[in-house]
Amino acid sequence: MASSQLGARGQCLRLLKTRGFLLLKLSAAILAMLLFCEFLIYYLVIFRCSWPELKTPEGAGTLGAPKAPEPVLRAMFLADTHLLGAVRGHWLDKLRREWQMERAFQTAVWLLQPEVVFILGDIFDEGKWSSPEAWADDVGRFWKVFRHPPHVQLRAVAGNHDIGFHYQMDTYRIKRFEKVFNPERLFSWKGINFVMVNSVALEGDGCDICSRAEAELLEISHWLNCSREEHSPRGCGDRQRLPASAPILLQHFPLYRRNDANCSGEDAAPPDEKYTRFKERYDVLSWEVSRKLLWWLRPRLILSGHTHSACEVQHRAGVLEVSVPSFSWRNRNNPSFIMGSITPMDYALAKCYLPREDMVLTTYCVAAGCLMLITLIPTGLVSAPFHFGQRVLRKFKTM
Repeated sequence: MASSQLGARGQCLRLLKTRGFLLLKLSAAILAMLLFCEFLIYYLVIFRCSWPELKTPEGAGTLGAPKAPEPVLRAMFLADTHLLGAVRGHWLDKLRREWQMERAFQTAVWLLQPEVVFILGDIFDEGKWSSPEAWADDVGRFWKVFRHPPHVQLRAVAGNHDIGFHYQMDTYRIKRFEKVFNPERLFSWKGINFVMVNSVALEGDGCDICSRAEAELLEISHWLNCSREEHSPRGCGDRQRLPASAPILLQHFPLYRRNDANCSGEDAAPPDEKYTRFKERYDVLSWEVSRKLLWWLRPRLILSGHTHSACEVQHRAGVLEVSVPSFSWRNRNNPSFIMGSITPMDYALAKCYLPREDMVLTTYCVAAGCLMLITLIPTGLVSAPFHFGQRVLRKFKTM
């Protein structure tokens, strides 16, 4: 009697030990899966990105002496983060999308060490109608997601979701946005001029906000033109001279183009959307305003957002415009950002892709299936059908 009790107790202990060991293995596997899908995958994917190299012009330097290299500015450009607000943002959707952007941004800043980051509008999803309390909450979450070291500058332009379309925007919303982000329209660093355009205000209908926005751009145009001249012409005054390089335009709305039919690449608009005609002043700037910007500012490069898809367009005089895809899984399965190596006279751009959402979900599904097998094998629920199948095959061979 006593021996049978001891045997039963020993069997129970062995069973508990086996189950405890199985639970330990499952916990370790789950932690490893979470660590890979929520942390390591961002390092593995972004580690493959590198800053583009600028081509050294032939004949640089004189009499065999190498020309001193120009300082290179390393800039990151991203767009359409669309941080969800209090009205349309489900807590789970917020948690998932913001975690993805936080990990992607923090990993990129740590690995790539940019000097400046530009966000090309639609930072928030509900800035156009959010209350002061909701706005303060959104701003707090933004700085948590996009926190950065003090030596990295972060600049942003307004999008239609930040201050509303032309019929929604007002001075209050614009000032609220500019209180968070530097309102400076002209930003110069390392001899490079960046013009931060409030493209939402470029409706061209003569409204007060639109007139002020155009007046600001005309003033910047005059300042740039004066700086391009070797000797300050009459009318330029004693204003501080800017670097003589042609500016880079940063804005939310793209310049006018008919559609995305000529855009290519894996992150271009899907085929069923490519040939849809863009609506002026809604999808793109009007033709007239686009011509004005090119004429006034004479840029060498334009970067824009808004469409959530990638595109490269050559405007007159060979000016390249790059539409930057969305940075968020909420808008794209394959988000990305642009890396720029820029000097006063040259630039080189490269694209850095983030982890694909479908690949992360597939990894979770495969891992969950493997964990289920690990759980079921000790119970015999998996081995029994396997042995049954073997017996059936054996019988079929003997026949």
